[in-house]
Amino acid sequence: MDWDGIERRHMLALLAGGGATASGAYVLSDSPDPATTDELGDEESRRLAEAHAPTLYYGAREQWPATDPREYESERDGDTVVDGFDALDGYSADARDTDYPHPTVFYNAVDYPDSPLCCVQFWIYSAFDQFSTNFHWHDWEVLHVFVDRSADGGGTDSATESATTAEASTPAGTGEPVLFVASAHSRKVPNNEHLDPEVTRASIISEVGSHSSTLGVNARPTTFQRTAVDGLAPDISNDPVEVISGEASLPLAYGLPRDEGLTLPYAIPEYEGERLPEHDRLPNVRPGDLTPDELTVDTYEALANPPEGIPQREGDVAFVPDATAEASVDAEARYELVEMEAIRHIDDFTGPQLSFSFTVPQFVEDAVSGHITTVGVPWDQPRFTNPETDISDPQHRAALADRYEPIDAGGDVSRILGAVREATGADEAPGSNGVSLLAPSIETVALLESDPEGVPTFSGVVTLENPGEGDHRLTVNGAGMAPYSEKLTHEGGTTRAGVEGAIPMSANEDAVKVRGETGDGTGLASVALDDDFAGTVYDGRPPGEDGQFGIYAHREGAYTAEIRDESGGTGALRVNPNADDETVELSGIETGKVALTEFLLRFLVETRLQVAAIRDDEDVDGVPTGQNIGDETLREVVAAADENAGDLVDGVDDAVGELLGEDSDDGDNGGGNGSIGGGVAGVVRAVDAAVLVAVAARAAARDGRGDDANRRLEGLRTRLSNVDDSVDGEGLPGELAGFVTGRTGRIRPRIDAAVDAELDADS
Repeated sequence: MDWDGIERRHMLALLAGGGATASGAYVLSDSPDPATTDELGDEESRRLAEAHAPTLYYGAREQWPATDPREYESERDGDTVVDGFDALDGYSADARDTDYPHPTVFYNAVDYPDSPLCCVQFWIYSAFDQFSTNFHWHDWEVLHVFVDRSADGGGTDSATESATTAEASTPAGTGEPVLFVASAHSRKVPNNEHLDPEVTRASIISEVGSHSSTLGVNARPTTFQRTAVDGLAPDISNDPVEVISGEASLPLAYGLPRDEGLTLPYAIPEYEGERLPEHDRLPNVRPGDLTPDELTVDTYEALANPPEGIPQREGDVAFVPDATAEASVDAEARYELVEMEAIRHIDDFTGPQLSFSFTVPQFVEDAVSGHITTVGVPWDQPRFTNPETDISDPQHRAALADRYEPIDAGGDVSRILGAVREATGADEAPGSNGVSLLAPSIETVALLESDPEGVPTFSGVVTLENPGEGDHRLTVNGAGMAPYSEKLTHEGGTTRAGVEGAIPMSANEDAVKVRGETGDGTGLASVALDDDFAGTVYDGRPPGEDGQFGIYAHREGAYTAEIRDESGGTGALRVNPNADDETVELSGIETGKVALTEFLLRFLVETRLQVAAIRDDEDVDGVPTGQNIGDETLREVVAAADENAGDLVDGVDDAVGELLGEDSDDGDNGGGNGSIGGGVAGVVRAVDAAVLVAVAARAAARDGRGDDANRRLEGLRTRLSNVDDSVDGEGLPGELAGFVTGRTGRIRPRIDAAVDAELDADS
């Protein structure tokens, strides 16, 4: 689809996706049909529900805790519906009369026949959902408590810091929980799960605004611990996964980002161009009835930097079940525990769809993509009758399958995985000539165009569970961050996005768009951006058509852009943005041996200019670099190199003379037998000698002398070794050695590529 020119409001008509109430399931590849289940009898269901009902903890800024949708139902065309306007408006009015209107949790119990296993579900309704990725009328969250009824029961109740739940243990004969599964945002994000918990009642910690549920099962149930810390056990047992190749593993569950130290800005809901409190169908909704302003941002793209000062989660508002509330003196609310059957007369939860927009990098102007969210009734979802389909961790499902015959372990996981890294100027780089990649300061949002359901990151991790096999476009946006986008192909299993899982992003004020276009519209296979200090910061297929692309990169980087076309050819260009650049243009990108030898020469010319600036104690950013090196600068540097190091290299005079427009000397300057010398002067001479060899390699490639070009390229390897040797001496500026060896390390792979490249047919 061509996204150019599409306005934000028009996205409503284009895309549809699932919100927190999406009805999909976690389907492992090659999974069998769901297990056969039955409903438990009313009396048994009630007994189990009372025994395992959770305590709910809400943050102090929560506006829509658990309530009863029956209070806002109406008749429409013969159907009983809960209209989104009615629910939000009615709840806002009720909340002015009482702190927590109609607190209710609904339960449903599912039996697995011929097995001691059952599942007690606790469904929690909220009148509205406002979050970073989306906002929608109505919200349903669920806690699945898988119970082994053959166990004795009478176990330890939930651990608490204060008496907010019943002190008595769970009644005998109500079994023991074997797995808690608390729903995250959608079927695309791994749930928060705990296998074989030591408590019989889970505590649910609800994310402000979105109500995504995480678990509190250790001695501090009001806060979330992903891993063991401060003597506390983890609140989840999700399997650790290596997100970025070669880096530490992380338990893969959504968790509770605002309780884990990251900034999480919320979006502001609009409908038909107006903020919701201004809509005439919401007379009782005031600005203060939505998520507080201090948590929100108006727009992602208008912020220069990720926002600071957004508060983390605060407060513990406890909701406890009325069946045990007599012992709950510190609870702020008692919720009524109601069988789900009591609301199954409701035909639908309705409301006009609300959109959330994404900026997608493109060649000319960035496009606007988006997604919208829908809701539905819980009993139409597969997980309502087959709770095992909501188990997102394959190890947990395998454990239950090993114990209980109705549960099948399923197949392998299928996911797209990555982790955001925030680019910043590298302290060790001279001037603005390199970046570092750090852990992000803010949570971001990811979207697959092929399945437009925006999902939030957690601890910077992007995971999209169960994507369809085939081609996708992944876009990641964050408040105050320039967007990241790539095309990728998922073939099942785990597909790592970005650079082996790392997804580098930059603050808007630090970002420059690198715009490129292949020569003659040659098809583009992939683009890589390789920074001199951070290494590869982009390696993929950027969105674009006809060989065009646009990629955001940090302005302080010094990059090699490597382009691969559909015929297998490789080309490379230097990209070193200026301080005031908003865009760097790379037009007519060519591939092949000639193009790569041209790149090597210009890269070495840039290196020579910067080494000389360091030698002379001048501003290293004050010399031409990258795309700013014109032909005149090239000739000036080659002339200086010939004068300074011509005695070190033989057989290059013809090529140098041709480049300079001069007749070559009768002989070579010293026959290549000169001494490099020591100190900074020796480093400059070694670099100059490499420049002269690169001139000869380029000339041979241009003349169609492939073997001669390769011989010169092999000689260039030797010259780079001489450059490395020259910085081993004492008395050199501290930053010079690291800078020079870093450059030679970046040049060598491109020599390999140039040797392997074919000569153009018309060379």
